[in-house]
Amino acid sequence: MRYANRDGKQHAAGLGEVLRWQLGLHDEKRQRTAATGVPVPFVGNDGALLRAARHDTLTWIGHASFLLQLGGSSALIDPVLSPTLGGVIRRNVPPGLVWNALPRKIDVVLVTHNHLDHMDAPTLRRLGPDPVYCVPQGLGSWFRRAGLGRVVEMQWWQRESIAGLDITFVPAQHWSRRGLNDINASWWGGFVIERGGIRVYHSGDTAWFEGFAEIGQRCGEIDAAMLPIGAYAPRWFMRQQHMNPDDAVKAFAALGARRFVAMHWGTFKLT
Repeated sequence: MRYANRDGKQHAAGLGEVLRWQLGLHDEKRQRTAATGVPVPFVGNDGALLRAARHDTLTWIGHASFLLQLGGSSALIDPVLSPTLGGVIRRNVPPGLVWNALPRKIDVVLVTHNHLDHMDAPTLRRLGPDPVYCVPQGLGSWFRRAGLGRVVEMQWWQRESIAGLDITFVPAQHWSRRGLNDINASWWGGFVIERGGIRVYHSGDTAWFEGFAEIGQRCGEIDAAMLPIGAYAPRWFMRQQHMNPDDAVKAFAALGARRFVAMHWGTFKLT
């Protein structure tokens, strides 16, 4: 089965487009900037307050990775704690939480889609089989093969209650690929997570699309929206898959969210 966006289109780039982008054969070509050594604000966190689990918290680990704690339950979203992506792309800054700063128990792991910067095999295997893994439809077999058997595959708008958290998988405008022959063989999306009157939204990777308003209307008022602002140039190539900062502000307004949490910047240089 091959999955598609809400408009019925599959926006995975072809080889010709990738080469045109990488070789700079277009009018938006810019001089390449450094991949590492770029200054990004960083605050050390020893995890002491997080392990106490007395507060509701949202902690940015870097890129699209977050730790969310609500009502004593802990969830990791798109966790990537490895020093590189696939042994190739190095981190520009270390993770905001190292392993020994994580809570002793992770109840749920949410994975928005299967791209390497969101679904990191070394991190997932180290987290082990104890958490429940909520993943897009089509990804369950990968997790079971990795020995992570507590997996829930989700369709858009599917809602599950796990460890006291109400989790809804919502649409995004993107695509998926893990290997040579699996383009769009699994879905992609975002998550709305709520408990005790607090509701947060993680968009995953997405372009601007008309679905943001529907997410806000169907899921209710969002206290914090984690939205991507990086990896957006050149626009002719990225517009169908990644928002730029202006798009992200537009999405925030359409959602009707209370707080904007910028992500997908500063950690890995992807464009």
